[in-house]
Amino acid sequence: MPGFDERYSAIHARDARFDGQFVTAVRTTGIYCRPSCPARTPKPGNVEFFDTSAAAHEAGYRACKRCLPEAAPGSPAWDLRGDTAGRAMRLIADGVVEREGVPGLAARLGYSSRHLSRLLTAELGAGPLALARAHRAHTARMLLVGTDLPISDVAFSAGFASVRQFNDTVREVFGMPPQQLRARRPATRPGTRPDPDPDAGAIDLVLPVRPPFDVDGLFAWMSARAIAGVETATATSFARTIALPGGPAWFRLRAAGPDRVRLDARLTRLGDLTALVARARRLFDLDADPVAVDEALGHHPELRASLAATPGMRVPGAADPHEMLIRAMVGQQISVAAARTALVRLTDALGERVPAHEGTDRLFPTMAAIAEHGADVLRGPAARIRALTGAAGLMASGELTLSPGDDAADQRARLLALPGVGPWTADYVRMRVTGDPDVLLPGDVAARTGAAALGIPADPVGLVAWSARAAPWRTYLTAHLWRAALRPPAGPPAGPSARPPAAQSARQSAPAPAPALASEGVTA
Repeated sequence: MPGFDERYSAIHARDARFDGQFVTAVRTTGIYCRPSCPARTPKPGNVEFFDTSAAAHEAGYRACKRCLPEAAPGSPAWDLRGDTAGRAMRLIADGVVEREGVPGLAARLGYSSRHLSRLLTAELGAGPLALARAHRAHTARMLLVGTDLPISDVAFSAGFASVRQFNDTVREVFGMPPQQLRARRPATRPGTRPDPDPDAGAIDLVLPVRPPFDVDGLFAWMSARAIAGVETATATSFARTIALPGGPAWFRLRAAGPDRVRLDARLTRLGDLTALVARARRLFDLDADPVAVDEALGHHPELRASLAATPGMRVPGAADPHEMLIRAMVGQQISVAAARTALVRLTDALGERVPAHEGTDRLFPTMAAIAEHGADVLRGPAARIRALTGAAGLMASGELTLSPGDDAADQRARLLALPGVGPWTADYVRMRVTGDPDVLLPGDVAARTGAAALGIPADPVGLVAWSARAAPWRTYLTAHLWRAALRPPAGPPAGPSARPPAAQSARQSAPAPAPALASEGVTA
């Protein structure tokens, strides 16, 4: 985290790059703002900075009505940080406190409730209840300003237990009741429908993003891997079904400008909205800090052309962690097209049917269904099928759980202990599920092919050694290597190590759209 002087310089410059990374509280007004707030910059002696809005609330400040700090993109710190605080914030955003309470959150992190509260208060200035409350307030503001939902529906969609609790929180955080906050929204709201949607459970929101944003690359990646019936993807949108705690849901993401994405959703239970928004943001890596990533990687001449060609590269996350493991295991050492064919067959046979909506009519199979019937559907070596159904059985029974709040090293160790799971699969899942920004896949054929194209050592040992200079952004380095593997070569191969022998026969034999990230890779 930057120090006081760096943060003060950011608010003096009204630098929007820092929005969501911290808030500025002004002692003389009792208000906290985002760094880019257009109000006059306060004197340094009147300022204190907080890592979270919850800490500002706990200190007695209320949100600025002018800059609405709760509308900023999420902090990239929760992707960067693998400590308890970072893991807790990812789980809080996913709605764990609303579903399981503080004891459930503490159990997931391996602490007692009391110790977790002390730890988060010391680290972030607020305990888990206050952090969850601030997150609910953020969701409530987003719904009040961005939808036409009735006030009572907004309250329960945001995770509040009662309308009274919702009214009190909004009034305390924003200094006005919900009706007044809604009345302050623009007459024409970009990304919302002109008339209220009559469908129960229908949501239409705009999610903020830090530019630059390579949304075309994300859509192309999703399109190359979309499972028919569960997902639909075009050059400008991605949609899918998903099982949430309250029942099946459907959502679609579309670009709505250089700094925003539009989210359309149909929910069985409105209270699942918080979890859905968190998963959508992780899926499209919306809370990344692309300026910091590109600036750091740009120090290396080998990467400058790729950065210039694709600024704001994002790395797709996972809508469902358990599903991600199955997809990764199915995709080992086969082409993208072959993996998709296998997953479509699996889903068509075992996925639960749901009401059809815009090209989707089923859910990805449950882990119990894969464990019980996967062997009848899956094709390939018997050992791989046993590994897949065995992993699904462990997840179905609760013996193996994966979540964005996992300790990355612990998750990797647990996955490597499974039959049929090697370093590539464990690291790929870690990259996609926890959002770890510093994962390299040296055994990935596409990554090594891209490294050769960029003039970076392409053998695993050489690539690992070279990549140390790109820490802590090796996940984004890997994304640029994947992209480079798709570009036509500019000249003759750099040498015998430039293209691994298996590159043409393994996963890279599958075609992919030009803007897409290259491949889910192969194990070495």
